[in-house]
Amino acid sequence: MSKIVPADDANIALAAGALRRGELVSFPTETVYGLGGDACNDRAVAAIYAAKGRPSFNPLIVHVPSLAAAAALGEFSEDALALGRAFWPGPLTLVVRRQRKCPLSLLVSAGMDSVALRVPAHPVARALLTASNLPLAGPSANPSGRISPTNARHVEEGLGDKVAMILDGGPCRIGVESTVLSLLDEKPALLRPGGVSPEEIAAIIGRPVEIAAPVGDVEAGLHGPGRLLSHYAPDRPVRLNAVNAQAGEALLAFGRNAPHAGITLNLSETGDLAEAAANLFAMLRALDRPDVTGIAVMPIPEVGLGIAINDRLTRAAAPR
Repeated sequence: MSKIVPADDANIALAAGALRRGELVSFPTETVYGLGGDACNDRAVAAIYAAKGRPSFNPLIVHVPSLAAAAALGEFSEDALALGRAFWPGPLTLVVRRQRKCPLSLLVSAGMDSVALRVPAHPVARALLTASNLPLAGPSANPSGRISPTNARHVEEGLGDKVAMILDGGPCRIGVESTVLSLLDEKPALLRPGGVSPEEIAAIIGRPVEIAAPVGDVEAGLHGPGRLLSHYAPDRPVRLNAVNAQAGEALLAFGRNAPHAGITLNLSETGDLAEAAANLFAMLRALDRPDVTGIAVMPIPEVGLGIAINDRLTRAAAPR
């Protein structure tokens, strides 16, 4: 029986009740669909790790309804406050120190003294936060390391037996996860590119942002989500910067002059990076078929949302 339900007021109220009972609910955000659980409930957070098969060293983003709610959980510097005012609600996650009496489960921080916080913009996510009156741990609603879900059907395919409900809010507007920015040190560090660019962040805080390299060594410790080098990976190998597909491969194309032969999907025939970002995970998923030997990916411009797209593709192509 399908777990997908319309995201109307009645079902949001039912979902809120399930969350208060410690169950898991998938909900849409403007970036991707989240796998939500009560971030103060150790069992609920553990259930998220178990459902995703997620490494215990990879922290979870906690979704809250407002900047004030975030500041009650983490230590917010002037930079953090300025960024929250500028970009929340929206696709920015801030990694800060936990408040001394922070009520969040230590599991959401993977045992560290930091916490990743975000105020989502999607009306369904916001309604669920209000109805449940809980901070919600909400990583992407997919098995760990697999392609992130951008519609309710993707969630059901990957985690349908692990959730109480899937609130269907339609396709995600942005289609790649939030930008993750660490404010733990004196110099802000971009842990994961996303819907807010380093240039936009620098314009608010008045200084440049360092770009942190993806972490391949689990002993190095992760203060933010999405930092494993091999991540967002389909089952088929991914070959980057391809001109066309080789024998047996499917092609993930981009732009007007892309080849159309064979098994091909085009992220954006007009070269629109916003359209490409919205299509990325769904098209990778569609090309991850048993009748192909791999997925060839055409070059994506390294500007704007292209930075986030290339970050995801690099992780998908990493050795594993």
